[in-house]
Amino acid sequence: MKKFLLISMLALIGFAAQSQVLITLLLGDKLNSPGLEFGLEGGANWSKVSGIDADDFLTTFNLGFYFDIRIKNQLSLYTGVLVKANSGVEKMSDNDLTKLGATFYKDQTGTRVEGDYRHRMSYFWVPILFKYKLKNQIHFDIGPQLGLMYKSWIEFNSDIDGRDAIIKEYNRGQINKIDAGITVGMGYRMLKGTGWTLSFKYYYGFVDVYKDIKGTKNSAIFAEMCIPIGAGKKPEKKNKTDN
Repeated sequence: MKKFLLISMLALIGFAAQSQVLITLLLGDKLNSPGLEFGLEGGANWSKVSGIDADDFLTTFNLGFYFDIRIKNQLSLYTGVLVKANSGVEKMSDNDLTKLGATFYKDQTGTRVEGDYRHRMSYFWVPILFKYKLKNQIHFDIGPQLGLMYKSWIEFNSDIDGRDAIIKEYNRGQINKIDAGITVGMGYRMLKGTGWTLSFKYYYGFVDVYKDIKGTKNSAIFAEMCIPIGAGKKPEKKNKTDN
């Protein structure tokens, strides 16, 4: 787990550094204004699906961009898109697999191959959150979150004769494409309000994940780092006076 988080953080930092240079060259200080902040966000998320036997969290990473739009005083609207984010569940039971019509893999003798089954679903997530900032740089979020599923598969993982085997069985047709729910969270902005923001969010979906299985809802915990991007405002040039 520690290695996964470290790799995710290093990848995010590298991607952010390259993006900051590119976006700054293209847009300069247009992204930097008192009422608007643009940046990258990413980190790890732990997700599962209720209403089935499997109860182990699926651990993946996420990456996207955000807009923090000031409404009034300490209240702002936080939105954007997580363009890289997976939901799902680990260690599905035989009952879960049967309900979804998944394949039970066997060897040439007809003996079932030992291994673990997990379900992964790729979403575009769009949070629409009201964000209230305290003077101590802590903030709280609440609001709806929408998801668009664009890829889904059941993944079989096995160790066969010392070799890892991964088989994907795609089942996008069994999944509702649209998900919607509520997100609550909190975060802290470092360097006295001028640095990166560390945030934690919890999402609970209101839409059934599986079309034919009632009571199956997405839920996830997000641990993210938000990195503002833009070339800071340049100081105004003073008019030269004649000697």
